[in-house]
Amino acid sequence: MPKTESLISLERKRLTQLLSASLLAATSGFITYVIQENHVWIQWSYLLHVFAGVLMTIPLGHYIGRHYKRTQGLRRPLMTLTGALSVVAILYVIAGGIQISLLGQIEAQRWIYDTHVIIAALALILVLIHLASHRLFLPEKRKKNGDAYFPTITSTTIKKSLFGVIAGAATVVISSVLYHQLPSPYVDDAVITPYELPYGSHPFRPSQTESFTGGFLDPRRLANSDKCGTCHTAITKEWQSSMHAQAASDKSYQTNVNLLAKKKGMASTRYCEGCHAPIALLSGELTKGGKLDTYGHMAEGIGCMGCHGIDRVIHLKGVASYRASPDDSYLFAGSDHSFATKLHNFLVRIQPRSHRTEMNKPVITQPEFCATCHTQFMDKDMNDWGWVKMQDEYSAWLNSPYSQQSSHEFSDKKTTTCQDCHFPKEKIADPSANKNGMTSSHRSLGANTAIPYYTGDEAQLSLTSLFLQSDKIRLSIEEPSRTDVTHSDKHISTNTTHSQEAPAYFYLNEDIKLNVIVNNANVGHDFPGGTTDINEVWIHFKAVDGQNRTIYESG
Repeated sequence: MPKTESLISLERKRLTQLLSASLLAATSGFITYVIQENHVWIQWSYLLHVFAGVLMTIPLGHYIGRHYKRTQGLRRPLMTLTGALSVVAILYVIAGGIQISLLGQIEAQRWIYDTHVIIAALALILVLIHLASHRLFLPEKRKKNGDAYFPTITSTTIKKSLFGVIAGAATVVISSVLYHQLPSPYVDDAVITPYELPYGSHPFRPSQTESFTGGFLDPRRLANSDKCGTCHTAITKEWQSSMHAQAASDKSYQTNVNLLAKKKGMASTRYCEGCHAPIALLSGELTKGGKLDTYGHMAEGIGCMGCHGIDRVIHLKGVASYRASPDDSYLFAGSDHSFATKLHNFLVRIQPRSHRTEMNKPVITQPEFCATCHTQFMDKDMNDWGWVKMQDEYSAWLNSPYSQQSSHEFSDKKTTTCQDCHFPKEKIADPSANKNGMTSSHRSLGANTAIPYYTGDEAQLSLTSLFLQSDKIRLSIEEPSRTDVTHSDKHISTNTTHSQEAPAYFYLNEDIKLNVIVNNANVGHDFPGGTTDINEVWIHFKAVDGQNRTIYESG
């Protein structure tokens, strides 16, 4: 066999493999880019796209090398230029695909995915121009033989390539059909049976919670914050220090909720647990025979799905008035099999479009979202007396200048929401961070210094203190003054005060009156917030003499 024919034969074999994989990659990539919905068959197409892309790289190097060797003597500028640009574009597409496959789509680097798609389309155009230029500038004597136009592209090559595309499409269809036949990994029934209904037919009353199924939810739909932490490590670590994570494990809350269960029965704790431990409420744990120290209580409290799994505010009267609708749109969600879980996480990483939408629903950015738990009432079912209005941070915020809905003349020009204060943007190394490295803090800083002090979380305690000291509350002491004139030869040193005015002075054992003014300067609701019947503010006052000796202390 002549050397040229041998090269063409090898190139034809490589081209068949390359065309099949390229057509699979291009077709599946185009489909997944155009169709935004996260259907099962679309996700199998994601996997097919990755597989075809990997498969394409195997024969590509061989084909480019042999093709260059066979055509290096040709002097056709347009064909040479488009061929070289095609190779560069294809290599860029492959490099982008490898990075996305290994590291996933990172929010700050979304341009990699966008250019991956754009350059892929450009590469296809360049290849078509390259082929057209080959035919356009082919010598007249070779045009008499039609097969000589593209010696490596034969009818057999095209048939095998199309067969590969059909086989890939069939694989997606079959995989989708078989996946739909798998039993659901979730059992959306009460974990404790029989389940008591002393507050009516609604399974969650007296909590105001609803679920997207209208009933119980498998705890695996909600208790998955550790899985979220495999990608969102820094955010999860912040959340673990937050009051949300410790909403149920807090010793004071545990004492109160256990007393309630002892006095009024386990079902009564649904009133509290919808906000403090939604996993326990929604899974049907809170009935006779249930426990208040399950995994959902102690390890999660308000976990990732406790906020990001909410899709609707039921009403603004609170007591957990939200609808739980946790996301499970990706393949093998809820599976306990290690390989299936890895496949699920891989799909989320390479195409987080649906994940991004589900985890950042519009409702989660609204102040009304916070009202579902930070507003509270109690009815006769709980107090054996009647309806009582309790905690109401939302109405307090509405009445403040920060809501832009109050009558304050000194109102700010922009609305400041609950999320702006308690979930501010900060630099965090997380896949969800924007191009400036900023994403929402998940420490949910507030006024609670007791829990981080008790648990020894020095970082949370320090940040909470700084948060409270950042001009939230202003305290001023009016300079004391005498109501009578007292003559004294005693010298008062001006070093005892930073003021240029003559300092106030008093004698030992003399009674004086101090006016201390406390002003809510930059808290967007009442201070103190929280439960109105037990939260108090006190002032720690300390007076020292010129030698820094304590002469009076209170608080």
